[in-house]
Amino acid sequence: MSEDVAASRPTAPPVCPRHPDRVSYVRCQRCGRPVCADCQRPAPVGVQCVDCVAQAAAAAPARRTVLGGTARPGLPVVTLTFLGLCVASYIVGLVNPAWVDQLAFNPVLGDSEPYRFVTAAFLHASTIHIASNLIALWFVGPYLEQALGRLRFATLYLLSAVGGQVGVVLLATATHSWTTWVVGASGAVFGLFGAIFFVMRRLGGNASGIIGVIVLNVVIGFVVPGIAWQAHAGGLVTGAVLGAAYAYAPKNQRRLVAVLVPVALAAAMFVAVRITYANFTLASL
Repeated sequence: MSEDVAASRPTAPPVCPRHPDRVSYVRCQRCGRPVCADCQRPAPVGVQCVDCVAQAAAAAPARRTVLGGTARPGLPVVTLTFLGLCVASYIVGLVNPAWVDQLAFNPVLGDSEPYRFVTAAFLHASTIHIASNLIALWFVGPYLEQALGRLRFATLYLLSAVGGQVGVVLLATATHSWTTWVVGASGAVFGLFGAIFFVMRRLGGNASGIIGVIVLNVVIGFVVPGIAWQAHAGGLVTGAVLGAAYAYAPKNQRRLVAVLVPVALAAAMFVAVRITYANFTLASL
């Protein structure tokens, strides 16, 4: 008489692949593997394992906003990052005043140290100065970040910041204002003002309120001494151009527009600045 040894041998209980020390008789409805209580995720029928849920999420198309940005619930990460950088930079400047000297902008130093076109936008001269700019940033930033998506919003903010310093170079009188220090996120904030006007119009919102805010801030720039209205103008124009391009780009051309327009705008600003510097150098000879 023969005996089936394999059949009489006890089989090992099924265990979770992610936690081999845990026995589980519940199986994933998608891949069929055992899944312990910690790895189970509710599914329309039964449960799925965390690996299958992650694979399904990665394969699913990203949800898009009306303007083509990736819809991301939760906190406005890019806006909060810019807010945090401004606050951190202001604190460092209070502790070490040399920080401001190393990063602030004026047209003369901008020629030899072009990084100042960006870094000056994260510096502020006083508590009132930084508070007013950050309140304005928080007022419009999350709305634009959600509508445009993180990458396009970050591009808008940074290019508007640069555009503010470009405005100073182009509009400041070379013989009187080129050694005047410029700091603050006003150029970037005005860029957001310019962009949100077109975004709101594109989405069917009432843009009259933002027009009032822009006009009021422009008037303040001319009336209150010590404000670089040139930076406001440069940032406003830059943001308006980008905002219009983002808002009205054809649906099937949004990615192309999101690359070409910022690159073309940055190139135009570079050429304009170089021509201005060349003319100033020739005039000073």
